[in-house]
Amino acid sequence: MPIDAALAERLYLKARAERWRVPLERFAEALERGAEHGAKLDTLHLEDLALACGCAAGDEEAWEHFIREQRPILYRAADALDPAGGARELADGIYGELFERSLFRYFHGRSSLATWLRAVLAQRHVDSVRAGRRLEPLPANESSTSVAIEGIHEQDRCRELIRDALTRAVSQLPSRDRLRLACYYAQELTLAETGRLLGEHEASSSRHLARTRKALRGEIDRQLREQHALSAAEIADCFAASSQDAGELDLRQLLRMDPASTERVARSREDRKESRDDRSTVRGRT
Repeated sequence: MPIDAALAERLYLKARAERWRVPLERFAEALERGAEHGAKLDTLHLEDLALACGCAAGDEEAWEHFIREQRPILYRAADALDPAGGARELADGIYGELFERSLFRYFHGRSSLATWLRAVLAQRHVDSVRAGRRLEPLPANESSTSVAIEGIHEQDRCRELIRDALTRAVSQLPSRDRLRLACYYAQELTLAETGRLLGEHEASSSRHLARTRKALRGEIDRQLREQHALSAAEIADCFAASSQDAGELDLRQLLRMDPASTERVARSREDRKESRDDRSTVRGRT
């Protein structure tokens, strides 16, 4: 059903779609596609939908904004899926399709762009694992194992397994590694800001984060394999479910910091804000 013109215009303004020079008619068509896929218009992620429309139409500012905001999120999801770097190739492939504008037509605003991208990546990672697994001979007890863990494939159960394993794995980390994770992931500081806060070089922070991610992934894999008897493909399904929707997982709570560290992060953010304000003032004078 066509969207009422007055409603389309109201949602257009709410989405601030004019930032990306999206015509009202194109945005209304995107709203209609969202409605056709069962979404309620008042629940759509309107600003993300407008950004996707702008990128699909080839607006350079929209694409630059999309890359700046979404690429780090997708790369973090890729590193979580495969610390060895294999999922980054999948992430780059997704960006290639997005640059060609072919993939944006599948985004309908029912979730945020970040959640949608993680879901696309997670599904492709699972498909890749399964494709490789089909080339391997099946173990003799494959059937009985599948029956024994049949209920674990439910997404809620998968997220619960990942959340519990991650919580235990994080609790075993040295305090400095936990602080570094908290700064970068929970507090969303940059690598440079994280390094300054911990008194180390930006490159060192990056290497330590990569090492810690790999250690966490290995520990989670071990727990799921040894404690729950999951296979590689089933573990991939669990990571995919958590990547698509973390559920009740709260990184800020999981990586909570002591008051002194929290104050240092606040000062770092204030320094970042002052630096941006200074740059804006300089640009305004030139």
